[in-house]
Amino acid sequence: MNPIYERNRVVTVRPARPGDAEAVRAIRNHAIEHSTALWTETPQSPAEGAAWFTAHLERGSAFVAEVADAPGEVAGFAVYGPWRELDGYRHTVEDSLYVREGRHGLGIGSALLDALIASAREAGHHVVIADIEAGNTASVRLHERFGFEHVGTVREVGTKFGRWLDLTIMRLPLV
Repeated sequence: MNPIYERNRVVTVRPARPGDAEAVRAIRNHAIEHSTALWTETPQSPAEGAAWFTAHLERGSAFVAEVADAPGEVAGFAVYGPWRELDGYRHTVEDSLYVREGRHGLGIGSALLDALIASAREAGHHVVIADIEAGNTASVRLHERFGFEHVGTVREVGTKFGRWLDLTIMRLPLV
């Protein structure tokens, strides 16, 4: 796999490094506090964020994006990890990608998803799953553009901010 992906010379995606952990945790915590993308209301502590991130680094399944106008700033990140823990699911992974507040609309999500799919394919995975809060139309559209198909929507399976949330499940075969 080419370790660096460039999209329109504005966005560069590279494998994540340990020094990116705090920036990634900040992006995740912003999503926890302000969106329904992550179904928890408890921000990650530094120790929790480091443990979560380290697992992805060890798997080689974490990427960050930088943009030309702010080199060195993590403008977004993407990871993939096991979809389910049982070994029968070992060839299926789930994606997760987030863009820093104020950096939407620059192609960061597309560049990250492109790199993530290429990495999962090269690692020999069979399917990538995207579990998306059904109201997150931007994420659904992004995944559709990359060929993910709708598997279904499970109604009212989570809660956040005092309301029930629906989960849209999408899949992309890699072979």
